[in-house]
Amino acid sequence: MTAMKDNFNAVEWNDPGVFAGFDKNDKDRFTMTELTALRNDLLQGGMIDSHEAAEMLQVFLAGRGYGVSPKAALDAAGRVEMAGCALPVLQYELENLALVM
Repeated sequence: MTAMKDNFNAVEWNDPGVFAGFDKNDKDRFTMTELTALRNDLLQGGMIDSHEAAEMLQVFLAGRGYGVSPKAALDAAGRVEMAGCALPVLQYELENLALVM
C-alpha cells in the first residue's frame, strides 16, 4: 500500500501528458456531465471542509449504486482539493473509490 501511495504522490497533476487519453479509458464509469456537476457543487461549497467534500463524494457514488469507504473518501477529497478540483483528478479518484455493490 505504501508503494502505491508513493507512486500516486509522484504524479504531476499539472503535466498534460499524465491524463492523455484518460477520458477514453474502458474503466470510465461517469460522464463528463456528471463529473462537471459534482465539481461545480464542490467548488460552490468552497471545499472548506474535507469531511463535507468526502460526504459529497460518497453521496455521488451511492446515488450511482456504488459503495465507498468513508476513510478512502476523506483521503480522496483531500487529493482532489490539493489538485484544485481538476476534472481528471476527480474522475481518477471517483473511479478508484467506487466499490461495486
